[in-house]
Amino acid sequence: MNIITKIEDWGNAHRPGWLDIFRIALGCYITYKGINFLNNIESLEMSIQGMNMAFTGISIAHYVVFAHVLCGPLIALGALTRIMCAVQLPILLGAVVWINAPKGFMSLGNHMELEVSLLVLTGLITFMVFGAGKFSIDEKRRKEKEMMHKTV
Repeated sequence: MNIITKIEDWGNAHRPGWLDIFRIALGCYITYKGINFLNNIESLEMSIQGMNMAFTGISIAHYVVFAHVLCGPLIALGALTRIMCAVQLPILLGAVVWINAPKGFMSLGNHMELEVSLLVLTGLITFMVFGAGKFSIDEKRRKEKEMMHKTV
């Protein structure tokens, strides 16, 4: 048994039930941000251009929108949760370190984006460790797989 399987098993065994509600809210929020970025892609590109990266700003902006719109609903449903959280991690790390941290904590003009980004980042790391939970497509698939192994 490798280390990743051990972490998954531990996370599945030690998971509080209220995290399902948080997972659904997190997925909905990520989807909302993706749609918001899609409607305001110019401002997202300008934020990323401020990182002094020439052409990559446009590419990163499109990746952020695509990943948020794709991963958000899947996280909310609990489908491929660990993978979808891993796709989101670089985006949130970049948002925390390069976009929101220079503006500081509790900045009113920034609408507390740093705090929200830190909360989302913490949620993504939590779901990478603990998995999707009891009320998820991942759990349904895991139970079906166990039933297949028992019948064989």
